[in-house]
Amino acid sequence: MHRSERVIPLSGGELKLGPRTLIMGVINVTPDSFSDGGLFWDAERAVTQGLALAAEGADILDVGGESTRPGSEPTPAEVEMERTVPVVQALAAQSGAVISIDTSKAVVAQAALEAGATIINDVTALRGDGDMAALAASSGAGLILMHMLGQPRTMQADPSYGDVVAEVKQFLADRAQVAIAAGVAAERIVVDPGIGFGKTQEHNLTLIRGLGDLAGLGYPVLLGASRKAFIGAITGQERPQDRLWGSMAVHVLGAALGADIVRVHEVAPYKDALAMGDAVMTGES
Repeated sequence: MHRSERVIPLSGGELKLGPRTLIMGVINVTPDSFSDGGLFWDAERAVTQGLALAAEGADILDVGGESTRPGSEPTPAEVEMERTVPVVQALAAQSGAVISIDTSKAVVAQAALEAGATIINDVTALRGDGDMAALAASSGAGLILMHMLGQPRTMQADPSYGDVVAEVKQFLADRAQVAIAAGVAAERIVVDPGIGFGKTQEHNLTLIRGLGDLAGLGYPVLLGASRKAFIGAITGQERPQDRLWGSMAVHVLGAALGADIVRVHEVAPYKDALAMGDAVMTGES
């Protein structure tokens, strides 16, 4: 399958989805990310990295100030804001890309939106903060809802499902309805199966094969599997930064199976790989 054309309205703009897979570049402003070891956790480095990703073709820059790697502990809201708001402000002014804030805290999201972000990427799907749904509704921001089993500190402690695709699909449908009931327009919602968030290797692979089922919910689908542990387990690449080629395979296949947006750490190689994958699927260049 491939995707239909549609638009996500954002405060002050829009995102056009359709035959071309959109690329979200990751900006971890953290000292303890699993994927980049805190390479960009000061504002100057994070902004430089974000501008580089935008220059390579990132459609969205996703700025986060709290690690959600397995076993991680929560970060205080004031620390998240100190890390992310200056980066969001600079990238919103300079990059030309849409900016998303990766947070589960409404106060952090509010500060980032005021600084120029137009998407909220909530890994708790509105469960982490009772004020987040109202903020998403009143702000006009796009809203990404992700599935996670438990919390980052415990999510990989023997995750179990009867039917992982059906259960994740139902969860995302239910959380989207919570958002809509709070006043979020359905066309501003994106769903994310949460690869690696409370899933085994088998669960991850099954969910990727099932992306078409998740797309059947009617919302755009975001796939974020870049550098994750299951890729290292299959390819034998122990270091996250050595998992590019396996990650690219996952995301190109995921786009062919129905993902509208891919969330990745490198942009230039994905731009070419996805362009070819999209051309094969659509017959258009």
